Amino acid sequence: MRFLLSLGVSLSGGLIFTFLHIPISWLLGPMLFMLLGSQVFKLQLMWPTPVRDYGILIIGYAIGLTMTEEALQGILFQLPMMLLMSLLLVGLCALIAYAASKATDFDFPSLLVGSVPGGLSQMVTLADEMKPINLTLVTFLQVIRLIMIVFCVPILLYSPWIGGNFHASGIAAEAQDIGPSWSGLFPDMLFYAPLCILGAWIARKLHFPTASMLGPMLVMGIVQWTAAAPPPELPVTLLNISQLMIGSHVGLMLRPQQLQRKKQTITLALLSSMLLITGSVGLSYFLSKVFSLSAATSLLSMAPGGMDQMSIMAHAIGADLSIVSGYQLFRILFIFFVVSPLLKMILTRMLKRSPDRQPALPSTARPKT
Repeated sequence: MRFLLSLGVSLSGGLIFTFLHIPISWLLGPMLFMLLGSQVFKLQLMWPTPVRDYGILIIGYAIGLTMTEEALQGILFQLPMMLLMSLLLVGLCALIAYAASKATDFDFPSLLVGSVPGGLSQMVTLADEMKPINLTLVTFLQVIRLIMIVFCVPILLYSPWIGGNFHASGIAAEAQDIGPSWSGLFPDMLFYAPLCILGAWIARKLHFPTASMLGPMLVMGIVQWTAAAPPPELPVTLLNISQLMIGSHVGLMLRPQQLQRKKQTITLALLSSMLLITGSVGLSYFLSKVFSLSAATSLLSMAPGGMDQMSIMAHAIGADLSIVSGYQLFRILFIFFVVSPLLKMILTRMLKRSPDRQPALPSTARPKT
């Protein structure tokens, strides 16, 4: 019954946002309504993680369809720039965390781990492995950043500064379900769906970041390069369903009641997120000038949000999905395999040198994410 109630709240958000012609309505509507329902109206809402994972799997399938040989060559050509942009973005996060630690009494290690856009689950896991780090603060900073990115980026995308000329066509496509039909999925999808689920399972066993997306994406990329006939494209309605499955989960992740000194923490989270968004906008402008990319593609490539959310937006507005997913994937892998181990090593040494310093907030109560 709790899930059915949550589904009703989520559907209401998507329908109302669609009626109001709000961009990315089936991601933002369920997210906001689930957040308000749980925190303002105190409804007993729940959203199983496997439902979210299957939504991410659908997006992974759609991204895999864009991984053509031409797109792969473009990504390989931009690898040096991907590395540079990732380094600059992580450096910006470190500067913001350092400034925040000087302006408040929150400890720098917790602020740093809470600021790095390496994926919520990865950063929370890293914080949990380092006991002195304030896990509640890290989780809150990560969730606030993710929610602000998902709400602010569409505003920027549909603004005159970016262009916004895709607004009418994007809304029309969502409303009229223009594109591939459901009947076109069968019988091929009876083979590709289990294949994507297997890919996600293998990626999770190998401890890949964002395994539910990366596994299907790699599987469908390989299919694209080897199959005689292209796999079926997904109808818009199914992509909307995947947005609902992801947005509903994100909306329930924010739990302000677990924070002490809520005013100071929320202010810090909002300011640091805005600075990070502003910095990513500047980097996206530089990227668009170097490679002659569209402003929308550059912004979604550099936005420090989740790969699934940025890919959903790229698909919805017709941005270069292969470039966006390439930059987002490279940053996730870079943070997961390079930045996270370095952070763990450096912060462990820092904490050993100052054993008397305690986190500003208790780190024993782990929030459910």
